[in-house]
Amino acid sequence: MTEGDRHEASTRTFLACAAEVARLLDLEAAADVPEDRRARHLAGAARRPLLERDTLPEEFFDPLMAAAVYDPDPSFCRWFVEPALYAFGRRRVMTALLGYLRTGTTAEQAGARRAWYCAHLPLRADRSPAYATSGSREPTLDEVDDVVNQWRKSSSTQQLDHGPSESHRGSRRPSS
Repeated sequence: MTEGDRHEASTRTFLACAAEVARLLDLEAAADVPEDRRARHLAGAARRPLLERDTLPEEFFDPLMAAAVYDPDPSFCRWFVEPALYAFGRRRVMTALLGYLRTGTTAEQAGARRAWYCAHLPLRADRSPAYATSGSREPTLDEVDDVVNQWRKSSSTQQLDHGPSESHRGSRRPSS
């Protein structure tokens, strides 16, 4: 599979993920948007409704995580991670991303790494009604020290397993 084929496949996968989130929200289809921009359009349309809900049904969790992982732009995967953090808790989100890191394809592992960064967003009561109106929430939703340690261990194990990348190998100087 060429690099172009991989990019096209990942774009189609992200479109399917974004379309599933939009379907769950009962958002109108984006048929008039060119296909190469349709996924981003759907993601943008879903962003505000996701954050404005005080709860999200369980059926949203897996599609949100998949959309976050398959979103090719690290600046935008936040649109899926953030509402999941509010609705389902940091622990559950990070545990799902850890699963992608451990068992996912190379593309899914890269997506999990991008989304992991967003999973550290600070949560604020004024940002989403899913956060308790009292300004606090059940602490177990966000206890993640053990998950972070598992992430670090899995990340370092993968780096050891894969060794230096080709670009690093190619840039080494021969010993004199």
